[in-house]
Amino acid sequence: MAVAAVNPDTQRVRNLSRALAATCSLLIVALPVAVFAYWALADMAEISLRAGLSGSAVQAPPQTGQRFAGALIAQVPLALLSLGLWQARECFKLFAAGQVFTARAVSFLRRFAGWVAASVAAGIVAQSAISVALTLNNPPGMRHLAISIGSDQLFALFFAGMVWLMAAVIGHGQTLAEENAGFV
Repeated sequence: MAVAAVNPDTQRVRNLSRALAATCSLLIVALPVAVFAYWALADMAEISLRAGLSGSAVQAPPQTGQRFAGALIAQVPLALLSLGLWQARECFKLFAAGQVFTARAVSFLRRFAGWVAASVAAGIVAQSAISVALTLNNPPGMRHLAISIGSDQLFALFFAGMVWLMAAVIGHGQTLAEENAGFV
């Protein structure tokens, strides 16, 4: 029985897809741990800046509960991103199996894009909630609510939109290919 040779480009795509699927799995596990470690160890001035506050906005010494609350709030957009990474992982697994232009792959890509967009929206809200949590122990009149949208969020939304559009184009092409195959 002869085994058909696999095109080197196809094999590279399959190998890269396996590596990216494994990377997604690793990130799903490592990112939440990294966020908790950051909140446990980072300097409060740095945390304040990331929450859209000035370095001196947190006047009272941070309590352990504030750090824990901040870490929990930060986990919400990360959980949504992890759902997106799971979708990407499943898509890469299909690619590794040679199933590239399929309805399932398109569905996973679209869901990945949707979860990334949801993560960005939740991140904007979470950042505002963190600013409140960090300044909760400040004296009355010195508490803050910071609302900010940065280039990172805009780029992530742009990226999600691009992936969603590419998935839509692939899906449309796949539908046309199936229709054309039906005429033969």
